[in-house]
Amino acid sequence: MALPLMKMEEIPLFFLFSLFFGVYVFSMVGNGTIVCAVRLDKRLHTPMYILLGNFAFLEIWYITSTVPSMLVNFLSETKTISFIGCFLQFYFFTSLGTTEAYFLCIMAYDRYLAICRPLHYPTIMTPQLCYILMSLCWVFGFLSYSVSTVQLSQLPFCGPNIINHFLCDMDQLLALSCAPAPISEIIFYILSSLIIILTLLYIFGSYILLLIAVLKVPSAAGRQKAFSTCGSHLTMVCLFFGALLAIYVSPTADNPAAFQKIMTLFYSVVTPFSNPLIYSLRNKEMKAALKNILRIQ
Repeated sequence: MALPLMKMEEIPLFFLFSLFFGVYVFSMVGNGTIVCAVRLDKRLHTPMYILLGNFAFLEIWYITSTVPSMLVNFLSETKTISFIGCFLQFYFFTSLGTTEAYFLCIMAYDRYLAICRPLHYPTIMTPQLCYILMSLCWVFGFLSYSVSTVQLSQLPFCGPNIINHFLCDMDQLLALSCAPAPISEIIFYILSSLIIILTLLYIFGSYILLLIAVLKVPSAAGRQKAFSTCGSHLTMVCLFFGALLAIYVSPTADNPAAFQKIMTLFYSVVTPFSNPLIYSLRNKEMKAALKNILRIQ
């Protein structure tokens, strides 16, 4: 079964192709450079930069789960996706997004330990613990929606099989089903809400404790340095979770299709694109590592 994707006739397709192709190339090069820098520079073999490198690696795959298929559709007349391809995209897209939410949690935990418990940080956040936490993020990220994906794939689907979106997501696939699936829908949205709300509460709880600790720092320079290490991470959290809350936690029945597409673009495309700009490449140590690797004087 082939599922036609909605045509975007309002905007010239060549412009859309050029825009998203540029975004994709920049995201791949920027995040790939971060991965290489962390891998090759031994000065960055610390938990904070190991997390940054793995997060950049995740962003490469996250944007790859959506943008390449969009680029193909911009140039294709049929604009279709196979049944298997649609569910594979749905599974990898949701799993990678969930993994990103978990990663933002352990990155917040790392910053909390570094600022609130600096003397104990080297003994608590060891490279071994860092790798264990990252592995758990990947494992639980890909397990979270495995049951929902299997349940959804067993539903009967009937015409016209048109997806009014640029990717295969839960709402669009449920709309194509010939039979109602309230249990699958309820399970999916309860799970999504729990993951988003609990991870967000954990992150903000960490930042509240972090803020209390920073305000106790006597010098203004010390406070500024502490805030500077967290500002980029907090920006990423707001970008990613803000769009997720609008899509999966707030009621989506009354949201127009254009609103859902824009919000999905924010957390699936804008976040990977922004990562090299607002998170890692603003870091002095990361810049020094890149200059050393590229031998830029």
